Amino acid sequence: MRIGLLTDGAYPYATGESRLWCDRLVRGLPQHEFDLFALSRSAHQEDQGWVRLPSQVSRVRTAPLWTPEDGTLRGSGDRGLLARLVTGGEQSYGRRDRGRFTDRLTALATAIRTPDEAGTEAGEGPGAQLFAEGLYGLAELARERGGLHLALRSEDTVRILEAASRARGTCRTVQSATVPDLLAFAAELERALRPLSLDWYDQESLGAVDLCHAASGGAAALPGLLAKRFFGVPLLVTEHGVPLRAHYLSAADSPYGAPVRALLAGFHGRLATEVYRQAAIVTPGNTHVSRWQRRCGADPARQRTVYPGMAAERFGRVGEDAERLGAAGEDDGAGGPGTLVWVGRIEPSKDLIALLHAFAEVRRAEPGARLRVFGAPADGEEAATYLAHCEALAAQLFPDEASGAHTEGVGPVTFEEIGGPEVPSLAEAYAAGGVIVLSSVVEGFPVSLVEAMFCGRATVSTDVGAVVEVIGGTGLVVPPRNPKALAGACVALLRDPERRARLGAAARARALELFTVEQNLAAFRGIYLELISHTPVRREADTVDAHGAPLPFATPPEACLLGHWTRPGPHLRPQPDPDRAAAVPGRAAEPGARLPDRPGEPEPQHTRRPEPEGVCAVAAGPAGDGDA
Repeated sequence: MRIGLLTDGAYPYATGESRLWCDRLVRGLPQHEFDLFALSRSAHQEDQGWVRLPSQVSRVRTAPLWTPEDGTLRGSGDRGLLARLVTGGEQSYGRRDRGRFTDRLTALATAIRTPDEAGTEAGEGPGAQLFAEGLYGLAELARERGGLHLALRSEDTVRILEAASRARGTCRTVQSATVPDLLAFAAELERALRPLSLDWYDQESLGAVDLCHAASGGAAALPGLLAKRFFGVPLLVTEHGVPLRAHYLSAADSPYGAPVRALLAGFHGRLATEVYRQAAIVTPGNTHVSRWQRRCGADPARQRTVYPGMAAERFGRVGEDAERLGAAGEDDGAGGPGTLVWVGRIEPSKDLIALLHAFAEVRRAEPGARLRVFGAPADGEEAATYLAHCEALAAQLFPDEASGAHTEGVGPVTFEEIGGPEVPSLAEAYAAGGVIVLSSVVEGFPVSLVEAMFCGRATVSTDVGAVVEVIGGTGLVVPPRNPKALAGACVALLRDPERRARLGAAARARALELFTVEQNLAAFRGIYLELISHTPVRREADTVDAHGAPLPFATPPEACLLGHWTRPGPHLRPQPDPDRAAAVPGRAAEPGARLPDRPGEPEPQHTRRPEPEGVCAVAAGPAGDGDA
C-alpha cells in the first residue's frame, strides 16, 4: 500500500512535536511504502535538517508556510512552483477568473463571519456548505489558473472581506473591524490557504497514493482534503492534541485585535469541521481529544481512539526492579520511599508553585520527605523567568538545612537536569523516588505519567486533560490548583508502602497493555486495511501495459461488485438444506429454500450465507465510538 503521510512542522524535520511518532509509524510498518508531504514552519526548522529516513520512504515533498523575504512561495517539486502560481508572468486574473475568485472568496468570508444558529449541529448548517463551496472553489481556481496567493494579497480581497464584515447578521466584534484589521486577516488567510497553491495535486503526487494520513488537523489536512476532492483518495486524520484548542489558547498572546482574532477563530473552526466531515476515519490520541472533535462535528462512528505508542524498553529495568521488590514486600531504596519526584518541562502551565506549597504541607506531616524536580525550562523568556521564580520560592519556603556549624546546608527541594553523573537517564529520574507527582493545570496526553507507569511507580496527579483516562484507577487524582489536596494524597502514599507497591504494579501492567509502540502500530495496521478495503484502488494506469493492452489479473474480481466489495450483496441468501425442504410432501418450502430441480423450471439461483461486514474483526475492532 502506498501511504501519503501529511505533516505540518514535524517529520521529516529534526524539530517538531510529532516527528518521533511519525518515524516510529513509518519504521514499524515496513510492508507499506510512504510518500512524505511536509509543511515547514520556519527557516530555522529547515536549517536544522531532516532526520535519517528509512528505506520505505520513497519520496519527500516539502513546502514552507513561513513567508520568505521576497514574498513568493517555494516548493520542492520537479517543476517550479512559481510557474504554477503566477498566471501570465505576474499578471492578474482575467474578468472570468476574477468573477470566480470573488464568488468563492465571498462564500468563504460569509461562512467565517456568520456563526451557526443555536442548536445547529456542527457541519450541518448552511455555513459549513458555504465554507466548503468557497474552499474547494479557490482550490480548483489555484489548480487551473494559479496565482491564488497574489489574488489573496490584492485590494479586491480586502473589499470582499469588508463587505462580508458589514453584512447583516455579523457579530459586533467583526463589524468593528478596521482596514488595518482586514489587511492583517487577509495576510493570515493567505498564509493559511497556502497549501491550496502547491503543485502536489496531480497523478504523479497525491493522485498516486492509496491513502492520505494527516499527522494532525489544520494545515496538514488541507492537502488530504484536496486529494479526496480531486482523486477520491481516502483521508485518515490523527490528532494527539486539538489544533483548534491550541489556536484558542494562543489567541490571547497574538498581537492582533479582537476583530482579527474573531475572524481567525471562525476560519479555524470551519476548517476543523470540514476536516472531520471529510475524513474517512479520525483517530484521536485520547477521549479528551475525542470530545473536542465531536463538538466540532466529528462522527462518533468514524472515530477510533489510538493512544500514542511509547518505547517501554527504555524503562524496562526500573519497572522490573520495582515489580520484583514490591512482590517481595520490600521498598525500592534507590531514591528512598520518602522522596517525591516531578519530571517535565518547567513552565507556568505545570503549576510548580502549587507543588511547592503542597510540599510544605507534606514536610509538616513527614519531616524527612524530599522533593526532586527534574526538568529544564521550556523555550522562551517566560519559562526561564518562571523557573527562577520557583527556585526563589523554594529557597524561601525551605532554607538550607545543615547538620552542623561547619557543614554546608542542603535543602529538601532540588532542581536538577537529566544527564548528570547522578541521574544519567530519564529512567533513573523516575527511579529516584517512591511517588511521582504531576501538578499541571493544563495537560493534553500526560507523557510523564505513562513513563512513570512503565517504571512501576505510584502517582499523584491533578485532574486535567486525559490524566484520569491514562491512570485508570492505578493512581491518586486530585483537583488542580489545590495544594492541600495534593499534599494529602502524597502523604497517604508516603505512609503506606504496600499501597504504593500495589498501585505501581497495576500502573505498569496498564501501561504495557495500552501505551506501547506495538499497540499503536497494530491499531494503524488494522485501520489501513479497513480503509483500503472500503476504497479499492482502481487506477487505469495499473491495469494496462505500455501498449494499452489489459494486464492479466490486474483487476481483482471483487472490484467488479457494485458498492463496497466487502459487504454482502442483496443476491446472497441463507442456504437451506434441500433434503429438509423436500422431506415432508405437501409442505411449503421455507423462504429462500432451494427446491429439487424439475423439468421445465428455471435453474434456481445459487445462494450462500452472507459474510459478516468488515475485513478483519480483530483489526477493525468492535462497533461503537472506538474509544479504548
